[in-house]
Amino acid sequence: MADSEPQRPAPQSQSTSSPSATKELYPMSNWKYDTFLWTTSVLVDLFFREVHPRGSWKVPRTGPVLFVAAPHANQFVDALILQRTLRNEAQRRVSLLIAQKSVHGFIGFASRQVGSVPVGRAQDYAKPGQGTIYLPDPLNDPTLIRGIGTDFEKQAEVGGMLFLPSAKGQTGSSVDIAKILGPNEIRIKRPLRGKLAMTQLTGRDDIDDQGNLGLMDINGPKDGYEGTTYKLAPRIDQSEVYRAVFDRLKSGGCVGIFPEGGSHDRTELLPLKAGVAIMALGTLTEAPDCGLKIVPVGMNYFHAHKFRSRAVIEFGQPLEVPKRLVEMYKNNERREAVGQVLDMVHQALSAVTVSTPDYDTLMVIQAARRLYNPTGKKLPLPVIVELNRRLALGYERYKNDERIVQLKKSVNDYNRQLRYLNIRDHQVQYGKMSWPKVVFTLFYRLAKLLALSAGVLPGLILFSPVFIATKIISKKKAKAALAGSSVKIQGKDVMATWKIMVAMFFAPVLYFFYTAITALLVWQDRLGGRVPEWVPIWAVFVAGFIFFPTITFAALRFGEVGMDILKSLRPLALCIFPTSSYSLNQLRERRAELSEQVTRVINTLGPEMFPDFEHTRLVGDSGRAAAAASAVETAAAAAASRAPTRPSMPYHVSSGTSSPAAEGAESPPQAPLTRRSTTRSSRAIPRNESFSNIGKIQLFATRPPSRSRSRSSSAGGGPVMGGFPVTGFTSLDSKEGFDEANRRIRQAMKERGEIRRRKRVAKEAGLEDESSDDEEGSVDSLEESAGSLRDYEEARKEK
Repeated sequence: MADSEPQRPAPQSQSTSSPSATKELYPMSNWKYDTFLWTTSVLVDLFFREVHPRGSWKVPRTGPVLFVAAPHANQFVDALILQRTLRNEAQRRVSLLIAQKSVHGFIGFASRQVGSVPVGRAQDYAKPGQGTIYLPDPLNDPTLIRGIGTDFEKQAEVGGMLFLPSAKGQTGSSVDIAKILGPNEIRIKRPLRGKLAMTQLTGRDDIDDQGNLGLMDINGPKDGYEGTTYKLAPRIDQSEVYRAVFDRLKSGGCVGIFPEGGSHDRTELLPLKAGVAIMALGTLTEAPDCGLKIVPVGMNYFHAHKFRSRAVIEFGQPLEVPKRLVEMYKNNERREAVGQVLDMVHQALSAVTVSTPDYDTLMVIQAARRLYNPTGKKLPLPVIVELNRRLALGYERYKNDERIVQLKKSVNDYNRQLRYLNIRDHQVQYGKMSWPKVVFTLFYRLAKLLALSAGVLPGLILFSPVFIATKIISKKKAKAALAGSSVKIQGKDVMATWKIMVAMFFAPVLYFFYTAITALLVWQDRLGGRVPEWVPIWAVFVAGFIFFPTITFAALRFGEVGMDILKSLRPLALCIFPTSSYSLNQLRERRAELSEQVTRVINTLGPEMFPDFEHTRLVGDSGRAAAAASAVETAAAAAASRAPTRPSMPYHVSSGTSSPAAEGAESPPQAPLTRRSTTRSSRAIPRNESFSNIGKIQLFATRPPSRSRSRSSSAGGGPVMGGFPVTGFTSLDSKEGFDEANRRIRQAMKERGEIRRRKRVAKEAGLEDESSDDEEGSVDSLEESAGSLRDYEEARKEK
């Protein structure tokens, strides 16, 4: 959306508007909408390995809803995924706002099928301005812009926009033009802020990070400075756009917008455009009782531009615009009202997205998350996103703390060592494997890779022209998008879109070519006599359009597994050679130390930032779980010693499951098993998750078991799928574990009641025995054990 506020039609009451008299500007056809989404869903499933919805139960099933989605990291693919998720999970159809410059060709056709609203954006019409500009008086008159060799009277217009160039990965600033004073002077609506903008307009070196001048006794730009280049955009009239949005919302429909104004590949949210606030306030001005809700949507990707990547689409709590802001908007206090709504939306989006100031910080946070998570423990994607978000918030708050500074330095050093060895974090644990086991595992995986190659090579060879074309064209389009944008870093946000579009065009052409060649061979000599004479030529075309896509799909699924295995071979090869094996072992020891350091810092600062840190922790504290399990075993042993006539019931708690022996059966004595001693399997070297799971889910599925359990609508699937508050993962996180905890609590309470009854009877009879003190101690121990399990009981009820 444009930054400037357009001239809107005069407000009118909803009751006075006549549906028959008002023609919808951008109508939506339900059957076209559903047909288009059903068709394109195949493309989403092929490009993405997993798309997890989270919190979709929060989406209102009726009434007007304004969806605000960010970050806009995947151009047109974001829109497709959002519409598909809302249709499948919440049964809502949504009209998205799309850039006017994109409404042509296939994108224009697709946008019309789903009722999208085209929007003209100022940046799409921006052109380089003549000459250069600077700030002549930044202290006393910061809204005055002066040019050298400019012609503002011909090139600029009031209500248009002025754009400064981006530099060093930073977004260039933009501002509205308030007045044209002459060919060489204009006045802007507000002063430009920030170090980059002030440096560009003054050329001075004494500017801090907030854009303030250091030497206040010196005014004006640097001596000899000739200014910076710039762009100018005309004024864009958005009255039709707002009218279409108001009508859709007032009729109870849904509208979606990416409030950053365009797609990008940055790691932080861009400043939100005013359009989203104007839409909400304008709708409520015309229909105060329509019940409009604003729902934030976080578009969280893992390598968004790569084939077979993953995504988590998270919906936040619906917002309602306070009535006082609507009154302010009606009473011409629009700037203040719009600003407060934008603040509300930004805070809501921050709760469902992961935002970091730069890419290096994001890499540190993701590394810290892996180090904090016990090695080998598979976390669902929504939990990974939530951990990244909390760590990002913690870093933003404590980034100047000496512990965080030192920890960031250590994690960066660890990441550099991983890049030097060209391995991944989870592969560091391969260094603890014995040499014979390494050799056996290497050859075993090589054998699996060779077996999978039989299913991969035919489709890979046949489909290789499409792979090559998608890679070349997507990189070319990324370069073009980067050259024409002031916010992109590498232009990766357009790559997924072009990969899908190129594949959509070239794949059918390629299949037709192969089928035509086959039909020609059949027509000439019946394919060497292999095809009977009674088979018609048209049947060859039908069979070809079934056979060749099937071969491609099989290659895709087997190739996905094969790539996982191929990536696991390098660390195994490193373990064979003594020099590289030593480096890997050193790195493994360093990782263990760094993991303890990360865990200690998080467990120290976490409770300071999150008062309910222990209750909502996403990764269980193995030390606390071990203590709780040990207390339970001690209490059970004490109870058994006081009740010799009761059949023994040996059991143990292991990773949330219980294994009670048959009642009355004798069992050999064994030492109590704690959580710490039963997680070796989870800390062991993980097998190739895709291959081990290939026969368990459908035919070629590669989804790891823990992730497949979490893949569901956010109305179910796990304790973390429904949003906050989130119950922490503990050692008793399964149904059997909670049932066992309940049984122990009830048994402990029964034992306590029996002991107290005996004491009361003995006291009344004057026969207080010497064991009363010991029994009282046992009662306290049982109460302590029951208390340690009370959290599990509460979690069980919630589950």
